[in-house]
Amino acid sequence: MEERDLKGYWKKNLQYMGILLSSWFIVSYGFGILLAPVLNEIQIGGFKLGFWFAQQGSIYTFVILIFVYVYLMNKLDREFKVQED
Repeated sequence: MEERDLKGYWKKNLQYMGILLSSWFIVSYGFGILLAPVLNEIQIGGFKLGFWFAQQGSIYTFVILIFVYVYLMNKLDREFKVQED
């Protein structure tokens, strides 16, 4: 791969990681800690929503983001023709 293509590949990869990690931070820290008192006013299945985000929501979000990252990286690999055969 040419140097120009390599820089474009990593630039796009870092953009994906920044967006995905930011969304995980918002869910885990924002919803689980900062907004927990507000979200605790809402109950789902007998549990306060702020508690759910702190205990389960960030874990579920992280697992979903792993699958999203794999999908995006496979797409990026095909775009830059560096996919594994």
